[in-house]
Amino acid sequence: MGLKRLLGSRATRSLTVLSVCKAAKRAFDRGSRTRAVLLLGLAVLAWKWAILGLVAQGVLTMLRARKPGSGST
Repeated sequence: MGLKRLLGSRATRSLTVLSVCKAAKRAFDRGSRTRAVLLLGLAVLAWKWAILGLVAQGVLTMLRARKPGSGST
């Protein structure tokens, strides 16, 4: 019950949406407009279901870690 309450809190939803929007901006800046648009759509859904945004962030992090020359240390 505590986890559901935490994920449903306004602060968690706001941080999730901001994080997904930041990833969308990064994708747009790198020329991946399709990914940016999909992430913005996900940001809208993440306001209602924070877990979607958290899962998307995890997937993006894993994809970036696998990609050689991603620049993350």
